[in-house]
Amino acid sequence: ALATSGIAGPGGGSEAKPVGTVCFAWGLRGGPSRTETCHFRGDRESIRRQAVIRALTGVLACDP
Repeated sequence: ALATSGIAGPGGGSEAKPVGTVCFAWGLRGGPSRTETCHFRGDRESIRRQAVIRALTGVLACDP
């Protein structure tokens, strides 16, 4: 499983959760889950692209 949530902008950010903050979670049935929070820079499209790359890299790192 893969889950993401975040703030790609241009609005919606705050001091506690600025634009570019993206949270990830990965997990395999019967195995441990992993979570990570990243802070990306750039415009909305750039942040979304970086988030997709990180999410898929995390999926590939999951051991079956």
